[in-house]
Amino acid sequence: MFKALAICLASLGLCFSATAQEKQRLYELRTYHAEPGKLEDLLSRFRDHTCKLFEKHGMTNVAYWVPVDNKDNLLVYLLAYPDKAARDTAWKAFGSDEEWKKVVATSEANGKLVAKVDELYLAPTDFSPGFESKTPGQAGTRLFEMRTYTTTPGNLAALHQRFKNHTIGLFTKHGITSLSYFRLLGGQAGAENTLVYFLAHKDATTASASWTTFRADPIWVAAKKASEDAAGGSLTVLPDGVKSVFLKPVDFSPVK
Repeated sequence: MFKALAICLASLGLCFSATAQEKQRLYELRTYHAEPGKLEDLLSRFRDHTCKLFEKHGMTNVAYWVPVDNKDNLLVYLLAYPDKAARDTAWKAFGSDEEWKKVVATSEANGKLVAKVDELYLAPTDFSPGFESKTPGQAGTRLFEMRTYTTTPGNLAALHQRFKNHTIGLFTKHGITSLSYFRLLGGQAGAENTLVYFLAHKDATTASASWTTFRADPIWVAAKKASEDAAGGSLTVLPDGVKSVFLKPVDFSPVK
């Protein structure tokens, strides 16, 4: 049944794969925890200085967001590089840049803007469509969703197959735009059992409706059951192996 469902979706033109260039890129997901009352100052520094200096040193600004429910004063953003060596070289040059040092001194005259930085190194899966500035014909600013899945032991490959053969096509069917799907670079905690991916929706109402129809779709129900029967149980850790954060792009984000 699982194979038949994959063939069915393929016949509808709903198969996805990353381009050769996309597969080779390194992405870095960075989350900044702004000091209390300093988020707007941090955003201003990125808008006026940081993004331009990133570009100067060969970094690609992909997307910048803040959570819709931003109780923790977070800025979440993605950068891309040709590879890890290029990333390390770029950050070294950025940190040594005299212009950047002046920006930091001026912006932090009344205290630091960032309390903590979390970072993850990501590589696109072979089925990742990749980020685009806008879906063709899409107008206005979209609502984004970052989802992190933790798999049960040994089942990351099975989860990838389910996304590749079924889930992404069904997302499209129900009006959910797939952006990028990532695995964690080796050597990081959770690299063997984590999938991180990004979706886009028109708005919160549309997102809710899309998820409701997706979960009730008989093709999805059958695909989920078949994959779990083959694995001997759920592919994700229960009850908290699936986490979702809704994000809104800031005004200077390349992806909106």
